[in-house]
Amino acid sequence: MKSCQSRIYGAEFSQEEIREAVQNGRLLSMELEFNRSCNFRCIYCYAANNSFYENELTKEEFHDVIVQARDLGAKKIIVLGGEPMLYPHILEMIRFIKKQGMEIELFTNGARITPSTAQVLKDNNVRVVLKMNTFDESLQNKLSGKKDAYTQIHEAFKNLKQAGYPSEDGRLGVSTIICKQNFDELAQMWEWLRDQDIVPYFEMITPQGKARESEYLVVEPDKIEDLFCRIAKLDREKYGYQWDPKPPLVGGECLRHQFSCAVSSQGDVQPCVGVTVTVGNMRERKLKDIITDSEIIQDLKNYQQTIKGPCGECAQLSECYGCRGAAYQLTGDYLASDPLCWKNAQKQDDIVSLPVEASRLVPHKPPMLMLDRLLTVGERASLSEVTVSEDSIFLKENGMIDEAGYPEIMSQAVAAQEGFKNLGKSDQPEGYLLGVKNMEILGTAGPGDRLVVSVYKVAKYGDFGIVRGEIFKDKEVIARGELKVWQGETAAGE
Repeated sequence: MKSCQSRIYGAEFSQEEIREAVQNGRLLSMELEFNRSCNFRCIYCYAANNSFYENELTKEEFHDVIVQARDLGAKKIIVLGGEPMLYPHILEMIRFIKKQGMEIELFTNGARITPSTAQVLKDNNVRVVLKMNTFDESLQNKLSGKKDAYTQIHEAFKNLKQAGYPSEDGRLGVSTIICKQNFDELAQMWEWLRDQDIVPYFEMITPQGKARESEYLVVEPDKIEDLFCRIAKLDREKYGYQWDPKPPLVGGECLRHQFSCAVSSQGDVQPCVGVTVTVGNMRERKLKDIITDSEIIQDLKNYQQTIKGPCGECAQLSECYGCRGAAYQLTGDYLASDPLCWKNAQKQDDIVSLPVEASRLVPHKPPMLMLDRLLTVGERASLSEVTVSEDSIFLKENGMIDEAGYPEIMSQAVAAQEGFKNLGKSDQPEGYLLGVKNMEILGTAGPGDRLVVSVYKVAKYGDFGIVRGEIFKDKEVIARGELKVWQGETAAGE
C-alpha cells in the first residue's frame, strides 16, 4: 500500500522535517498571492470580492519576500490569488522562484495558459493545480460565475497535456470543492483523475467570503463522511493508496500551520487564507520576526497543546486538527474545534464561539466583575464589552466611574483574553496586575453606558507583559494607558 503523500499541497514533508521546522521556527513552504484580481466570480470564493487591490507589492518587494522565505528554509512557494496568471509578471516570478532552488505550485483557473505559456510552466517544473469542479459545463460556469469558464479550463487542460503534463517533472493536479451540486459525481471524477495520473485535490468549502452567502452549496456532515470513506475505499482497492478519512481534504490532511504561512499581495502575513488574522506586514518587519513573535502562529505550531474542545481530545490529533479556517470563520477562535467535522456533528455544544460571557473567563465575581463579555480575539489583541452597572463598586458619589475603575476594566479585559485562550484547560495560568503607566482619563462613564475595551499586548518578557489598553464610549476614547501584568502557570499542587 502507498501512503497518499503525492497529493499536492504540503503533505509531502516528512514528520521529521515538520518537527525540525516547529522547533527552529522555520518554514517548509509559503503561500503567496501576487494579485487579487480574477476573471472568475466563483460563488464559493474565500475572497469577499475580486476587485483590483491598491498598494500591492512591487516586483522587488515580492523578490524580497521570496528570498526571506527561502532563508527561513522554505522549499516551495504555493502561488494563489486572485488568478495568478493575470499577474503581468507571473512568468518572471516563476523563473525567479526557480532560480532560488525552490519548488512551485500554481493554483489557476486556466486563464492565459496558452500552448507557449504551458511550455514555460513545464520547463520550470511548475506543479500546476487546475481548478475544475465538475464534468457538467453549465454547472462549472455557474459555480465559476463566468459563462465560458468550462471552455477556458478545458482549453488550459489541453494545452498543459500537449506541453507534457502530467509527468515526473510536470505534476498536474485538479482542485475541486465539495458542494451539493457536484456531490454525486465526485467519486467518478476522482477515479477519472487517478486514471490519468492527475492528483485529485478535493476540499470542503471554507465558510468565508462569498461562501458565507451561498449556504445552498453546503453538504451535511454525514454525507461528507460517507463521501470521504467511499473514496478512501476506492483509492485503497483500485490504486493502492492508504489513508484515513479526515476533513477538510480528501486523501490528505492540513497541518500547514506548523510549517507554512500566507502572504497577501499587499504584504500582510496570515497563518493561512482561512485564518484571516494579520500577524504582521512584510513592509514593516522581516518575515522571521513576524513568525517568531506571532502568538497565533506559535499556538498553531504547538496545536496538540492548544486546540480546544472535541478536536483537542480526538484520537487523530497527532495527524489532524480539522480546518483551522472553518474553526476561525465559524467561531472567531483559531483554536476552536472544527464545527464542520463529522465527528463533531453531535458535539456542537462543546465548541465555544465568540462572544463569550466574561464570567466564564475571569476569576472576578460581582460586584467586582465589571466586564460583560469578550467580543473578538486577534494577534495579541482583543475587544471586550462593558455595560456600566448601577451597583458597581467603582462608582463615585456623582454616579460616574472612579479613575481607579478604568485600569481595572482593562486588566479584566486582559484576563478575559488569556482566559479564553486557555478555556477548558484544567491548569489555568494565574495573572496579576503589577502596575499602571501613562493612564489618561479623557471622559466619563456612568450606569447604562456601553463601553468597548481594546487591549493589545505590546511586549512580553517571559511571564511578564506590557499591555496597551483603550476604553471607548460611543467610539470616543475616554481612557487609555499601559498595564504591566504577570501571567504564569499555576504551581503544581496549589
